[in-house]
Amino acid sequence: MTLNGLPHHRGGAEELARLLARALLAGHWQPGDAFPRELDLCTHFTVSRNQVRNALASLTATGLIERTAGRGTVVRAVTDWHLLDPLMSEWMVGLADPDPQLVREIFAFRYSAEPVVAGLAAEAAAAADLERLEAAFQGMTRTASEPAARGLHAEYDVAFHDAIYLASHNLVWRQMGHLLRPSIIALIESSQAHVHQEHESLDDSLARHGRVLEAIRRRDSAAAERAAREVLRRTAIDLGIVDAPAIPHPDPKESP
Repeated sequence: MTLNGLPHHRGGAEELARLLARALLAGHWQPGDAFPRELDLCTHFTVSRNQVRNALASLTATGLIERTAGRGTVVRAVTDWHLLDPLMSEWMVGLADPDPQLVREIFAFRYSAEPVVAGLAAEAAAAADLERLEAAFQGMTRTASEPAARGLHAEYDVAFHDAIYLASHNLVWRQMGHLLRPSIIALIESSQAHVHQEHESLDDSLARHGRVLEAIRRRDSAAAERAAREVLRRTAIDLGIVDAPAIPHPDPKESP
Protein backbone atom coordinates (compact mmCIF):
# COMPACT_ATOMS: atom_id res chain seq x y z
CA MET A 1 0.00 0.00 0.00
CA THR A 2 1.41 3.38 -0.99
CA LEU A 3 0.92 6.86 0.41
CA ASN A 4 -1.67 7.61 -2.26
CA GLY A 5 -5.06 8.58 -0.92
CA LEU A 6 -3.82 9.98 2.37
CA PRO A 7 -5.00 13.52 3.21
CA HIS A 8 -2.72 16.53 2.92
CA HIS A 9 -0.50 17.09 5.94
CA ARG A 10 -0.69 20.34 7.85
CA GLY A 11 1.25 21.04 11.02
CA GLY A 12 4.26 19.53 12.72
CA ALA A 13 5.44 16.11 13.73
CA GLU A 14 2.49 15.47 16.08
CA GLU A 15 -0.04 16.03 13.33
CA LEU A 16 1.96 13.89 10.91
CA ALA A 17 2.07 11.10 13.50
CA ARG A 18 -1.69 11.39 13.95
CA LEU A 19 -2.31 11.22 10.18
CA LEU A 20 -0.11 8.13 9.74
CA ALA A 21 -1.45 6.44 12.88
CA ARG A 22 -5.06 6.87 11.78
CA ALA A 23 -4.18 5.38 8.40
CA LEU A 24 -2.66 2.39 10.20
CA LEU A 25 -5.66 2.04 12.53
CA ALA A 26 -7.95 2.07 9.49
CA GLY A 27 -5.99 -0.71 7.78
CA HIS A 28 -4.28 1.40 5.08
CA TRP A 29 -1.25 -0.80 5.77
CA GLN A 30 -1.55 -4.35 7.08
CA PRO A 31 0.61 -6.12 9.68
CA GLY A 32 3.84 -7.27 8.08
CA ASP A 33 3.69 -4.66 5.32
CA ALA A 34 6.74 -2.54 4.66
CA PHE A 35 6.14 1.02 5.84
CA PRO A 36 7.20 3.93 3.59
CA ARG A 37 10.80 5.09 3.90
CA GLU A 38 11.71 8.36 5.58
CA LEU A 39 12.67 9.94 2.28
CA ASP A 40 9.38 8.94 0.65
CA LEU A 41 7.44 10.43 3.57
CA CYS A 42 9.44 13.65 3.33
CA THR A 43 8.73 13.94 -0.38
CA HIS A 44 5.07 13.04 -0.23
CA PHE A 45 4.16 15.34 2.67
CA THR A 46 6.76 18.05 1.93
CA VAL A 47 8.17 17.95 5.45
CA SER A 48 11.63 17.84 6.96
CA ARG A 49 13.44 14.63 7.84
CA ASN A 50 13.39 15.68 11.49
CA GLN A 51 9.58 15.92 11.47
CA VAL A 52 9.32 12.49 9.90
CA ARG A 53 11.68 10.93 12.44
CA ASN A 54 9.77 12.44 15.36
CA ALA A 55 6.48 11.20 13.92
CA LEU A 56 7.86 7.71 13.40
CA ALA A 57 9.18 7.72 16.97
CA SER A 58 5.59 8.17 18.21
CA LEU A 59 4.35 5.32 16.01
CA THR A 60 7.16 3.11 17.28
CA ALA A 61 6.49 3.98 20.93
CA THR A 62 2.83 2.99 20.58
CA GLY A 63 3.70 -0.34 18.97
CA LEU A 64 2.28 0.40 15.54
CA ILE A 65 5.53 -0.02 13.63
CA GLU A 66 8.96 -1.57 14.17
CA ARG A 67 12.14 -0.03 12.83
CA THR A 68 15.14 -2.30 12.34
CA ALA A 69 18.54 -1.34 10.96
CA GLY A 70 19.07 -2.97 7.59
CA ARG A 71 15.49 -4.21 7.37
CA GLY A 72 13.60 -0.95 7.29
CA THR A 73 10.25 -0.27 8.91
CA VAL A 74 7.37 -2.76 9.08
CA VAL A 75 3.85 -2.63 10.45
CA ARG A 76 3.49 -4.63 13.65
CA ALA A 77 0.71 -7.11 14.42
CA VAL A 78 -2.45 -5.69 16.01
CA THR A 79 -1.67 -7.74 19.12
CA ASP A 80 1.48 -5.63 19.59
CA TRP A 81 -0.33 -2.27 19.45
CA HIS A 82 -0.53 -0.36 22.74
CA LEU A 83 -4.26 0.27 22.57
CA LEU A 84 -4.48 1.83 26.04
CA ASP A 85 -1.75 4.38 25.37
CA PRO A 86 -3.29 7.88 25.65
CA LEU A 87 -1.92 8.72 22.20
CA MET A 88 -3.78 5.77 20.71
CA SER A 89 -7.01 6.93 22.34
CA GLU A 90 -6.46 10.38 20.86
CA TRP A 91 -5.80 8.96 17.40
CA MET A 92 -8.95 6.83 17.58
CA VAL A 93 -11.25 9.85 18.05
CA GLY A 94 -13.48 10.28 15.01
CA LEU A 95 -12.07 7.25 13.19
CA ALA A 96 -15.04 6.22 11.07
CA ASP A 97 -13.77 2.92 9.65
CA PRO A 98 -11.28 1.16 11.97
CA ASP A 99 -9.47 -1.96 10.85
CA PRO A 100 -11.78 -5.03 11.24
CA GLN A 101 -9.27 -6.94 13.35
CA LEU A 102 -8.89 -3.94 15.64
CA VAL A 103 -12.69 -3.73 15.97
CA ARG A 104 -12.85 -7.40 16.91
CA GLU A 105 -10.06 -7.24 19.50
CA ILE A 106 -11.52 -4.21 21.27
CA PHE A 107 -15.04 -5.59 21.24
CA ALA A 108 -13.85 -8.95 22.59
CA PHE A 109 -12.36 -7.09 25.56
CA ARG A 110 -15.56 -5.13 26.09
CA TYR A 111 -17.66 -8.30 25.89
CA SER A 112 -15.58 -9.81 28.68
CA ALA A 113 -15.18 -6.69 30.83
CA GLU A 114 -18.26 -4.52 30.52
CA PRO A 115 -20.70 -6.98 32.14
CA VAL A 116 -18.39 -7.12 35.16
CA VAL A 117 -18.31 -3.33 35.29
CA ALA A 118 -22.12 -3.25 35.09
CA GLY A 119 -22.26 -5.60 38.07
CA LEU A 120 -19.97 -3.29 40.04
CA ALA A 121 -22.12 -0.32 39.02
CA ALA A 122 -25.19 -2.05 40.45
CA GLU A 123 -23.41 -2.28 43.79
CA ALA A 124 -21.82 1.17 43.85
CA ALA A 125 -24.01 3.57 41.82
CA ALA A 126 -24.95 6.80 43.58
CA ALA A 127 -27.97 8.95 42.81
CA ALA A 128 -25.96 11.07 40.37
CA ASP A 129 -24.86 7.94 38.50
CA LEU A 130 -28.44 6.76 38.11
CA GLU A 131 -29.45 10.19 36.86
CA ARG A 132 -26.64 10.08 34.29
CA LEU A 133 -27.69 6.61 33.09
CA GLU A 134 -31.35 7.65 32.96
CA ALA A 135 -30.55 10.79 30.96
CA ALA A 136 -28.53 8.83 28.41
CA PHE A 137 -31.26 6.19 28.10
CA GLN A 138 -33.97 8.81 27.66
CA GLY A 139 -31.84 10.46 24.97
CA MET A 140 -31.53 7.13 23.16
CA THR A 141 -35.30 6.67 23.40
CA ARG A 142 -36.09 10.14 22.02
CA THR A 143 -33.79 9.75 19.00
CA ALA A 144 -34.50 6.09 18.19
CA SER A 145 -37.33 6.79 15.76
CA GLU A 146 -35.64 9.68 13.96
CA PRO A 147 -33.43 8.57 11.04
CA ALA A 148 -31.94 12.07 10.85
CA ALA A 149 -30.85 11.79 14.48
CA ARG A 150 -28.74 8.65 14.07
CA GLY A 151 -25.56 10.50 15.03
CA LEU A 152 -27.19 11.93 18.14
CA HIS A 153 -28.55 8.50 19.03
CA ALA A 154 -25.01 7.12 18.86
CA GLU A 155 -23.80 9.89 21.19
CA TYR A 156 -26.42 8.95 23.77
CA ASP A 157 -25.49 5.29 23.34
CA VAL A 158 -21.84 6.11 24.09
CA ALA A 159 -22.91 8.26 27.06
CA PHE A 160 -24.86 5.29 28.45
CA HIS A 161 -21.78 3.06 28.38
CA ASP A 162 -19.64 5.89 29.78
CA ALA A 163 -22.05 6.14 32.70
CA ILE A 164 -21.70 2.43 33.48
CA TYR A 165 -17.92 2.74 33.86
CA LEU A 166 -18.31 5.88 35.98
CA ALA A 167 -20.92 4.23 38.20
CA SER A 168 -18.50 1.45 39.14
CA HIS A 169 -16.68 3.97 41.38
CA ASN A 170 -13.50 1.98 40.78
CA LEU A 171 -10.56 4.16 39.81
CA VAL A 172 -9.05 1.64 37.38
CA TRP A 173 -12.34 0.86 35.62
CA ARG A 174 -13.24 4.53 35.41
CA GLN A 175 -9.86 5.24 33.79
CA MET A 176 -10.31 2.24 31.49
CA GLY A 177 -13.65 3.62 30.39
CA HIS A 178 -12.01 6.95 29.61
CA LEU A 179 -9.28 5.30 27.54
CA LEU A 180 -11.73 3.05 25.71
CA ARG A 181 -14.19 5.84 24.94
CA PRO A 182 -12.82 6.74 21.47
CA SER A 183 -12.83 3.10 20.42
CA ILE A 184 -16.36 2.62 21.79
CA ILE A 185 -17.49 5.62 19.74
CA ALA A 186 -15.86 4.22 16.61
CA LEU A 187 -17.41 0.80 17.19
CA ILE A 188 -20.91 2.16 17.79
CA GLU A 189 -20.81 4.51 14.82
CA SER A 190 -19.40 1.93 12.42
CA SER A 191 -21.78 -0.88 13.45
CA GLN A 192 -24.96 0.99 14.37
CA ALA A 193 -26.63 0.98 10.96
CA HIS A 194 -25.65 -2.63 10.28
CA VAL A 195 -26.93 -3.88 13.63
CA HIS A 196 -30.15 -1.89 13.59
CA GLN A 197 -31.13 -2.55 10.00
CA GLU A 198 -30.18 -6.19 9.63
CA HIS A 199 -30.34 -7.91 12.98
CA GLU A 200 -32.49 -6.20 15.53
CA SER A 201 -34.90 -3.36 15.79
CA LEU A 202 -34.09 -0.24 17.72
CA ASP A 203 -36.91 -1.17 20.06
CA ASP A 204 -35.12 -4.40 20.94
CA SER A 205 -31.83 -2.55 21.46
CA LEU A 206 -33.54 -0.03 23.72
CA ALA A 207 -35.19 -2.82 25.69
CA ARG A 208 -31.81 -4.43 26.32
CA HIS A 209 -30.29 -1.15 27.48
CA GLY A 210 -33.35 -0.56 29.64
CA ARG A 211 -32.83 -3.88 31.41
CA VAL A 212 -29.27 -2.84 32.28
CA LEU A 213 -30.58 0.41 33.74
CA GLU A 214 -33.29 -1.33 35.76
CA ALA A 215 -30.88 -3.94 37.13
CA ILE A 216 -28.43 -1.25 38.26
CA ARG A 217 -31.29 0.73 39.78
CA ARG A 218 -32.43 -2.40 41.72
CA ARG A 219 -28.84 -3.03 42.91
CA ASP A 220 -28.99 -6.48 41.32
CA SER A 221 -25.41 -7.07 40.22
CA ALA A 222 -26.03 -10.53 38.71
CA ALA A 223 -28.92 -9.22 36.61
CA ALA A 224 -26.84 -6.21 35.55
CA GLU A 225 -24.07 -8.50 34.32
CA ARG A 226 -26.52 -10.64 32.34
CA ALA A 227 -28.27 -7.62 30.85
CA ALA A 228 -25.01 -5.92 29.85
CA ARG A 229 -23.85 -9.09 28.14
CA GLU A 230 -27.10 -9.25 26.17
CA VAL A 231 -26.60 -5.65 24.99
CA LEU A 232 -23.27 -6.70 23.46
CA ARG A 233 -24.12 -10.24 22.36
CA ARG A 234 -25.52 -9.49 18.87
CA THR A 235 -22.37 -7.67 17.76
CA ALA A 236 -20.21 -10.33 19.46
CA ILE A 237 -21.94 -12.95 17.29
CA ASP A 238 -21.46 -10.84 14.15
CA LEU A 239 -17.74 -10.53 14.89
CA GLY A 240 -17.30 -14.24 15.61
CA ILE A 241 -16.46 -13.71 19.28
CA VAL A 242 -19.27 -16.00 20.43
CA ASP A 243 -21.32 -18.55 18.54
CA ALA A 244 -24.87 -17.86 17.47
CA PRO A 245 -27.46 -19.89 19.39
CA ALA A 246 -28.31 -23.15 17.69
CA ILE A 247 -31.66 -23.30 15.92
CA PRO A 248 -33.57 -26.34 17.18
CA HIS A 249 -34.61 -28.83 14.50
CA PRO A 250 -37.74 -30.95 14.82
CA ASP A 251 -37.26 -34.58 15.74
CA PRO A 252 -38.06 -36.62 12.60
CA LYS A 253 -39.44 -39.38 14.86
CA GLU A 254 -42.12 -37.05 16.16
CA SER A 255 -45.37 -37.07 14.26
CA PRO A 256 -46.52 -33.72 12.78
